Amino acid sequence: MSDERRTSEGTQTGGERRFFAKPKNCQFCADKTLTIDYKKVDLMRRYITEDGKIRPRRQTGACAKHQRVVAAAVKQARQIALVPFTGKHWEDGR
Repeated sequence: MSDERRTSEGTQTGGERRFFAKPKNCQFCADKTLTIDYKKVDLMRRYITEDGKIRPRRQTGACAKHQRVVAAAVKQARQIALVPFTGKHWEDGR
């Protein structure tokens, strides 16, 4: 049985990633003029996956402070229907 696991693991093709490489620094810390606002839908889309989930810090590259603000802004934009809760509607809006 362990041999079957090894062969199945060995046949998997790795390297297919769905997210982008993270920047080295938080873009909000680097550019002080850039503000996080729930009304900026284009900015919010960069922090949401295709499924509608909020991307984690390791993918976005944001610091902890700004990631919390982005998450709150995304949640607020969802509540007033600027950003959908699920990813099904992204195809129509692009």
